[in-house]
Amino acid sequence: MTYAYKLMESPVGELKLVAKGDKLAAILWKHDRPNRVRLGDLVEDSERPVLVETERQLKEYFAGTRQMFDLELELDFQGTEFQRKVWAALLTIPFGQTRSYSEIAQQVGNLNAVRAVGAANGRNPISIVAPCHRVIGASGELTGFAGGLANKMLLLSLEAGQTSLEAATNEQTQERTRVRVPMQLRSLQRRVRRKQRPVRGPK
Repeated sequence: MTYAYKLMESPVGELKLVAKGDKLAAILWKHDRPNRVRLGDLVEDSERPVLVETERQLKEYFAGTRQMFDLELELDFQGTEFQRKVWAALLTIPFGQTRSYSEIAQQVGNLNAVRAVGAANGRNPISIVAPCHRVIGASGELTGFAGGLANKMLLLSLEAGQTSLEAATNEQTQERTRVRVPMQLRSLQRRVRRKQRPVRGPK
């Protein structure tokens, strides 16, 4: 099947929104690693309703006026059974909170699968909507992210109530953001540690 895509500008760089039929299949970063998300042939279709609606909700999220994405956005996760379990677990992490890889492993029912959870998290096809940026290291460190560590920090900063990303990009260039990451990272790590909440494993 051919996939439709729409490009959108955002405070975290250009995003490629991808649909399979009337379902959202991917949100990709401008400098996404080739083949991180496997898709079929892509054809641009800026008027595809699901892509237009996704862009609208993302703009509200970046502006700081939306905390949840509507369930009317049907998601088409293509992956292994284990990957889909991890991606479904991502959808349960509330806005403004974080989870560790071990907590996600516990949630999907396999405490020994921490590395596999990390690998699945890295291949999450629907970035931001399925919030893989809310998964951090056990000690609070911000680990790797397909969109780049600076963007992971900005998304978490937005959700911590620090600023809207629209305001942040008006105040500083992306280059300045990268320079300031180490100092902001230490501050953000302290905040996200306080926001972590335990999760219950399956009964």
